Amino acid sequence: MTRAEDLFARQHLDGKVVLVTGSTQGLGAAIAARAARLGAAGIVVTGRDAARGATVRDRLAALGAEAAFVPGDLGREADCRAIVAACAERFGRLDGLVNAAGLSLRGTLDDTSVALWDRLFAVNVRAPFILTQEAARLMRAGGRGGSVVNIITMASHGGEPVLMAYSASKGGLATLTRNLGYSLQPDRIRVNGLNIGWTATEGEHGVQTGTGQAEDWLAGADAERPLGRLLRPDDIAPMVTYLLSDAARMVTGSVVDFDQTVHGPYGAHAAPAEAGVA
Repeated sequence: MTRAEDLFARQHLDGKVVLVTGSTQGLGAAIAARAARLGAAGIVVTGRDAARGATVRDRLAALGAEAAFVPGDLGREADCRAIVAACAERFGRLDGLVNAAGLSLRGTLDDTSVALWDRLFAVNVRAPFILTQEAARLMRAGGRGGSVVNIITMASHGGEPVLMAYSASKGGLATLTRNLGYSLQPDRIRVNGLNIGWTATEGEHGVQTGTGQAEDWLAGADAERPLGRLLRPDDIAPMVTYLLSDAARMVTGSVVDFDQTVHGPYGAHAAPAEAGVA
């Protein structure tokens, strides 16, 4: 096998078990599907919508992966711990965790309530903390190491005024990513994050139309972007699976800006890209 062939082979996820939050739709579902195509042996799908979860689970099974749907509300500590416990019970191991779910509720300094602040931090920061805590314990027990990938946002650099609490929560997740990348090194558990730019998902369509944009908002948004269109889930999923794979075995504690707005203020047009918690 040549060096190039070896590198290509290491980008596969053959035999790995992967848990993807927010995977009943959007980016999370795209990541789960790519993991299945790359040979993941087991995939845990989680979200609040049982019908969507069952649909994604069946799609993954059709791609050759053993898949399980575990319902849960990431705003609840017990649900976060139960999701990883269900993975352990079903597969007996965990090799990769993707924290793709997130809430992107809007609010400025003046109109953000404490309840909204707390909900955003519970789902966007506390849930990844709890999930990673449980995942790391399971990975340590397996003795094979593992990988955690956090879906963050360009708004973590500061964000727009209307994304005040959201941006703050994602800034916290970026710092948590770097801290855990360092602290979990002895266990060969890698932790990395992606600051995602504006991405066209089902959830983003709902956000745009819900704030007064026309049904065809995407055509105009695409035309205004520097590289000709917004990101799509299938643009992002390959980077996530790369970070999950053995090809990235020397990468940890990194937070990568995955966006096309190199110039200008960070966070400009950085609409949320998470898969959501549906």
